[in-house]
Amino acid sequence: MCAVIGAILQKPTLQDFDMLHRVFLESKIRGMHATGISYVKNDRVVTEKHPVPANEFPFNFAEYVNEDGNLYLIGHCRYSTSDLEYNQPIGNDLHSIVHNGVITQELPERWKELYNYDCETKNDSELVLHSHSPLEEFPDMSMGVCELTNDKKLLAYRNGKRPLYLTSISNGCIITSTADIPKRAEVEGFPINLLPNHYTTFDSELAMTIEKVNIDAVDYQLIGD
Repeated sequence: MCAVIGAILQKPTLQDFDMLHRVFLESKIRGMHATGISYVKNDRVVTEKHPVPANEFPFNFAEYVNEDGNLYLIGHCRYSTSDLEYNQPIGNDLHSIVHNGVITQELPERWKELYNYDCETKNDSELVLHSHSPLEEFPDMSMGVCELTNDKKLLAYRNGKRPLYLTSISNGCIITSTADIPKRAEVEGFPINLLPNHYTTFDSELAMTIEKVNIDAVDYQLIGD
């Protein structure tokens, strides 16, 4: 259980920074062992992560604002059952991901053999980073994911084994792992669970595109509703 966060905010104010900070603090309950962020600046993705809970992370949201005046950001609050190596986000200066779920239980030494990816970490979320279509490549695994690219695009997707919520606000959008996080953080708008097995992309103009993946899978988030 971890928290993933995504945000695009146009011309954010100090009130927006406070709101986003509250989102991280309310996400902390899903992962108190490490916190990390990636944001776009100078045409590259910059990543910062520390083995501390969100309330101890040295946030400086004003510093993360892009040259165009907007904020493009993803974040992660990690719950670890083992060590604090290979925290998230995982990526490079072109592309970064945050992932909630499990991709494989196989030992990292076998990943190259099984998936044909050269991984630098022992965090199975790195397989999501390398995959061109994780929903199709890992249909039986669990995932709720936000991705950020250096061309200022935010991609969010999940399968039926993990929730992922979109809250649209007047000057942007917020992605959270659960619906109660934006509610507790007093985010304006109503959180909507993203459709499973769809890629939802936002650009700098907040234009949204949705791509359906042809997978017949149960949405376990609906069971019991």
